This record gives sequence, C-alpha cells and structure tokens, in this order.
Amino acid sequence: MELDFFKMAKEIKDELVEIRRDFHKNPELGYEEHRTSEKIKDFLRREGIEFSETAGTGVCAIIRGNGEKTIGIRGDIDALPLEDKKGCAYSSAVKGKMHACGHDAHTTILLGVGKVLNRVKDRLNGNIKLLFEPAEETTGGAQVMIKEGVLERPHVDSVIGLHVDENIEVGKVGIKWGVVNAASNPFTIKIKGRGAHGARPHTGIDPIVIGSSVVMALQNIISRELPPTDPAVLTIGSFHGGTAQNIIPEEVVISGIIRTMRTEHREYVKKRLVEVVEGIVLSMRGQCEIDIEESYPCLYNNDDTVKTLLSSAERVIGKENIKILDSPSMGVESFAYFSMERPAAFYYLGARNESKGIIHPAHGSLFDIDEDCLPIGVAIQCETAFRLLK
Repeated sequence: MELDFFKMAKEIKDELVEIRRDFHKNPELGYEEHRTSEKIKDFLRREGIEFSETAGTGVCAIIRGNGEKTIGIRGDIDALPLEDKKGCAYSSAVKGKMHACGHDAHTTILLGVGKVLNRVKDRLNGNIKLLFEPAEETTGGAQVMIKEGVLERPHVDSVIGLHVDENIEVGKVGIKWGVVNAASNPFTIKIKGRGAHGARPHTGIDPIVIGSSVVMALQNIISRELPPTDPAVLTIGSFHGGTAQNIIPEEVVISGIIRTMRTEHREYVKKRLVEVVEGIVLSMRGQCEIDIEESYPCLYNNDDTVKTLLSSAERVIGKENIKILDSPSMGVESFAYFSMERPAAFYYLGARNESKGIIHPAHGSLFDIDEDCLPIGVAIQCETAFRLLK
C-alpha cells in the first residue's frame, strides 16, 4: 500500500503545534540552545530514535532503514536577539530573545519528520539523518557539524532543507532552480595616514580623503567588472574616523559586505577589493590593513534533487500550489554549507495568512506563522526523502 505522508502528518498536527509553541515561548540564541537541545533529545528518546550530540548544542539523529543510501534533512534551532511584541499566548517568555525567523517551526517540522519516518522505517530503502543545526543566524553550525562528520558514518548522499516564508501563502511552496542564496564576505579596511591640523592638511596624510576615494572606486568592481546579468553587491556599511572638525585623524576604519551568486565571482571580487584598496592607498601615501571574512557560501540546488522535490510537493499539495522562483535571494543561509558538500534541495514553505493577520516580516518583532504549514512541511520532507532513497 502506498504511503500517504500528508495524512500521517495531519494526524500529529496538534502535537506539532504544541511543540512549536513551546519552542517559540522559550527561544535561545546560537550555541546557547541548551533547553532546545534537551527537548529535541527527549523527543527522540521517546520515539526510539538514536542520536548523537554535535557542534555543541546541535543534534544528529539517525533512522536506520534497509540499505546503505542515506538522506540528510536539516532544521535550524536558534533564535534572534529581538523583543517579541506579538502579545499572544505563546509569545517569547525570554526578554530580548525571539524566534523571529521561523527556526522553531523548522525544528518542529524535523521532529515531525522523525516521528513519521521512524514509524515506517521498515519501508525505507536506506537511512535518514536528522540534522538539528545550532547558530544558523550567526556563524553557522553547519560547517562545524560537517567538520565533526555528520555527513559520514553512514555517508549522506543528498540533503534537503526548508525555510518558512511569510511572503508565500500557507498551502504553497516556492522552489528555485540553481543558485538560491548569495555568498557573504564581510570585510574591514583600516587606512592609516598621518594626523595634522585641519588648517594645514599638507603637513599630514588624510585617511578620510583616501578612504573616500576607496569607497567610490570599490563600486566600479560590481558595475564595471562583473556581468550585469549576474547579481552581486558590495556595500559599505560604516565609515569611522576623526574626533573633531579641525583635526585630520591618523586613521579611518571602513566596513562592509560582499554578496555574490557565483563562486568564481566571489573569489574575483575579494581579489579585486584587495588590489583596488592597496593601489589607491599606496598612491595617496597611506597604509592599509584589509580583513575579508569567509562567511556563508552560495547555496546551490541540485537539478536532480529538485526534480524529486518537485514531484514530492506535487503529490502533497498539487502542482498548482508550487511557485517556481525566478530570482535568487541576496540573503545568506547556512544550509549552503551542506549544499557545497552534497547534492541538495532547499525550498520555501508558505506561512502567510492575511485573514489571520500573519503578514509581518521575518526578523521583525511581530513575526509569526500560520501553523497549518507544519504538517505540509513534514509531509513534503518525508515524501522527498522517501523518493530520494528509491
């Protein structure tokens, strides 16, 4: 008999809602998710699912079926440093912390997936790994989990993940082929000159003037050196220097962010930033220090894995409720680390409902989801993993 994962997921909806609201009421920030982690482990113990700890507060669970093939399913577990202003029964009870990005829902969905698939493990043509990732909002627990071997023993063949989306109506999903999210490289530039009186600039080396030239020149990397068909951003977010109107300071500090959609563009922009900054600063008699951080990589969806996701989503919610997304997001997502290691599929689960007033943006103090999305997420994850094992 064919498995009906949506029916199975709807049967546990009340439990999913209860779990999600508990997480929402008790948010924890990255690598501080001790209560969250214990709740996850307690649930897994009750369901008879084996697990191990990873990345400090993360958890890696495994459901062993029949065969060596293994599918990983990821859910992030951390909250944000934000005040919850919703005023509902399950609003955050922790001052200054809130699940404002839906990770409480992601964790709940992954627990639901574990419950459902564990019930039918005898019909799985392989294994399922449940990857509960800490610190997605900060440094990304995914890279730590990978270094600690969660994609091995047994070897994970594909990875799937989701993110609730307040811009997509509940009952629908958004799927993007190819690049889904940008890569991120925060940077800091320290420019050193020589201080002087503001009335006698010729006696000093003005780092503010040098820095201003640097800011303008860096914009040309995106507008004149990358193809206009490929999105990329280089933003200066801060420029600090000086203490008074009539003093030329000794140094300024400039910081910003690079966002790129292709790995080759990421490497090119980093290289050119160094060349441009060093060239301008040297030509204007200054000195500089440049620090470019290696943050999240591009998130790539694998075509074959997406095809399986599409057919699975069609079975659960119907083709008419699947939106193919045209444009990638300039935001970052730590699932990208998994997508760089294994064939992956990542998609957006609709959580918006205007009739219920669920319209507020993620990372905002009024963010919420329509909990009808929870069993949909469980069903699509189960169906996709089940088909990938075939």
